[in-house]
Amino acid sequence: MQNKLSFHQSSASLEIIGLPDYSNNENKDQISIISQWKLTIVDKPLIEGKIEHLGPIMDAFYIYSNLLIKNDIPIYESKLIDIRAENLHLHNIVLKSSRPNVKPLVLKIGNSLLSDTINCFDQLNESPKVRIKKTDILNNFPKKLRFGLNKKIKFFNFFIPPFIAICSLILFSSSLIYFYSPFENIENKEQINQK
Repeated sequence: MQNKLSFHQSSASLEIIGLPDYSNNENKDQISIISQWKLTIVDKPLIEGKIEHLGPIMDAFYIYSNLLIKNDIPIYESKLIDIRAENLHLHNIVLKSSRPNVKPLVLKIGNSLLSDTINCFDQLNESPKVRIKKTDILNNFPKKLRFGLNKKIKFFNFFIPPFIAICSLILFSSSLIYFYSPFENIENKEQINQK
């Protein structure tokens, strides 16, 4: 009997169907031998395929989203999938069938659907119940592109906390100065000294 695992995020859902690899003493609930996968995006046709299609499609979405984040030209083209930005909020996806005489499936999705789909792929990658073989596409991509976002996050994590601390000190100090008036203290001291 085959196992089914689903990964959901708002408007997208990814279903993985397969079997455990008993030769590696895997648990009966795990999936190492993926026989089929299905990606459902709200108001879009069902996308499904074999395991050899899943890795390249996931890589395409990751590479395309990295291009968007880096403000590079957001275009990804391959034998299986093309993704390009129509504008800042709309993305054209062309899924090409590996079967002959099958027309490509053309989808237009917004930023939220793109984000939800990538989140489903992230859940799949992080799941301890599914083992998928990584493809070499991401390894062939420049490290500069793959880790650009990581460097930005490290930069912000290093400089943002001290910046917030300094701003807080300035705000707190300025509020104390607002409440403290040295002229009132001088008048009070003069009145005490006169008595």
